[in-house]
Amino acid sequence: MSPARLVAPLLVALLGVTGCTDDAGPDEDRTTPSTTPTSTAPPERPQAGECRRLTLDDAGRASNASEPVPCRERHTAVTVLVRRLGSVAPADADVGSAAVQRHVAAACRDQAPRFLGGDQETLTLSRFQVVWFTPTTAEQEAGADWFRCDVLALDRGDRLMALPPPERLRGVLDRPDALATYGLCGTAAPGAPGFERVACTREHRWVAIGTIPLEGGRRYPGVAAVRQAGDAPCADRVREERGFPVEFRYGWEWPTAEQWAAGQRHGLCWAPA
Repeated sequence: MSPARLVAPLLVALLGVTGCTDDAGPDEDRTTPSTTPTSTAPPERPQAGECRRLTLDDAGRASNASEPVPCRERHTAVTVLVRRLGSVAPADADVGSAAVQRHVAAACRDQAPRFLGGDQETLTLSRFQVVWFTPTTAEQEAGADWFRCDVLALDRGDRLMALPPPERLRGVLDRPDALATYGLCGTAAPGAPGFERVACTREHRWVAIGTIPLEGGRRYPGVAAVRQAGDAPCADRVREERGFPVEFRYGWEWPTAEQWAAGQRHGLCWAPA
């Protein structure tokens, strides 16, 4: 449920050196071919406003070298911020370190609402996600000094939504009908058989209508506590939205211990669509 993605550790491929053997005898001349070290040229610096065709698998990686595509063509990601790594971390910091990744993540999370518009609850109730990419260690050693923040939207399953051009995507969550397309909906009641999160533009039966904030420190309060804490507020919210009917249905989805450890201090309130 957390809007942040978990950055996978940067994997550095080690190139093995293979040797050649021959059948020359001990008295025959042998020569060792000379090798000249080659340097990796840093990739071209990305630009804010570029569009790309990313997959969900791409979004889960720490680095991405995909080429931008014309924004009038089909694309699933829009770059909303490009900054120097040195602006958030020391120049000699390892790009793959957890500290650098935390600083990059914070900068990208701050930029997402500025670009998409809306308040924090609207962003949480949407299918939009912000992901970030940094150069590889080899690219950093070659001089790459930047990180990239991309916005994308989850569709259903492992698919991403096709996005409009940047000029139409900017401020999209300020529009009153934005969540009708980009909102979080479900194919069934949360926790019921057949439940799947989908964008509200897809066929659905339930919709996430709000977030319920929860109090607590770093330690997870426990399932019973978080379940009870949000149950009545969610019921009240759905009852009010539905015009105070005598009978109504609602769904309260509280955070797990893992989500709580990642910083999520809210749950989701669901209602039948």
